[in-house]
Amino acid sequence: MTHPIHILVDADACPVKDEIYKVAWRHEAPVTLVSNAPFRIPAHPLVKRVIVGDAFDAADDWIAERAAPGVIVITADILLADRALKAGAAVIAPTGRPFTTSSIGAAIATRAIMADLRAGGDQLGGPAPFAAADRSRFLQTLDAALVKAKRAG
Repeated sequence: MTHPIHILVDADACPVKDEIYKVAWRHEAPVTLVSNAPFRIPAHPLVKRVIVGDAFDAADDWIAERAAPGVIVITADILLADRALKAGAAVIAPTGRPFTTSSIGAAIATRAIMADLRAGGDQLGGPAPFAAADRSRFLQTLDAALVKAKRAG
């Protein structure tokens, strides 16, 4: 059974939208950007925007319901990544790091530990600043995921 290739983007805080468009257009893959608020998108037949309500996790729920084999989800949200992986989708963080079934457990555990430390009053730094190397790694990882999806589909 073939699965249609599609890119779903958790778009509210995604720093690599332009990179997604470039790679998607080259592979002729449709892109859906999901957000709680409107923002500008290119006028292109492969790009569409879905604005969900402002309910907690509304964008995550919309994406998770459509995650499936052949779908590539772009998100930094670890819990959404877990849901999408369980549905058979490929998942890539904006830094270019792929989430996998073998790495997601450790990511969830680390997230829980950090939340506990913050709840206990510990002052923790946030994630490292987004860098040019992240952008480059993301481009390579998304391109590779699209090639793999085409071969599998």
